[in-house]
Amino acid sequence: MPPNQFLLAADNSPALLPLLRENPALASQQDEHGYSLIHAAASYNHLDLLRTLVREFKVDVNLRDEDEETALFVVETVDAAKVLIEELGAEVMIKGSDGCTARQKITEEDDFPDVAEYLKIKEAERAQDLLNGPNGEPVQDSNGMPPLPEGLNFSVSAVNPAENDESEVDPEFRRRIEELAQREDFHSEEGQAALRELVQDAIADGNLADRNVRPRQG
Repeated sequence: MPPNQFLLAADNSPALLPLLRENPALASQQDEHGYSLIHAAASYNHLDLLRTLVREFKVDVNLRDEDEETALFVVETVDAAKVLIEELGAEVMIKGSDGCTARQKITEEDDFPDVAEYLKIKEAERAQDLLNGPNGEPVQDSNGMPPLPEGLNFSVSAVNPAENDESEVDPEFRRRIEELAQREDFHSEEGQAALRELVQDAIADGNLADRNVRPRQG
């Protein structure tokens, strides 16, 4: 019987990489539940294996299992989460079939609070990125959609408010911005126009008033 690549990954066996190089298709293979080598490497904190799977074997870092969950959902250490997000580009806003992000699921299970806190920070940064271009300035497009109003800056508390903030985030606004983050055309003109429409609507409805949109400090 040929060796089982999932067991080899769990043990971080030196026999795994030769096996994958002999048959590269195994690197992205999933079992009947969608479990994959990248899920195994993340779960068992095999960081070098994570890097090799994505960089050498081109495994999708956001590969999903039968519950629509990526490897980020099964990390147990901040180091593994950092490798997935900061080095390999894993998307923090992806939701599983239950509608939860990795951060929400890990928070609910309350097993790895340091991982949940790290993911909370990365979600907040991602939300800020949605509203800013690569140079940190409001994105503009050729369709005439306006950027954020001059003198206003979107606060990450619009999506992840501080725990001591007594006011609540509008759930519809949160849902819409998380949904927008997952669109394949987010970086297209259409996606950027949708982003600015969302912010303009939120401002018009008062969702970002006072607490969530604050003047830039000169």
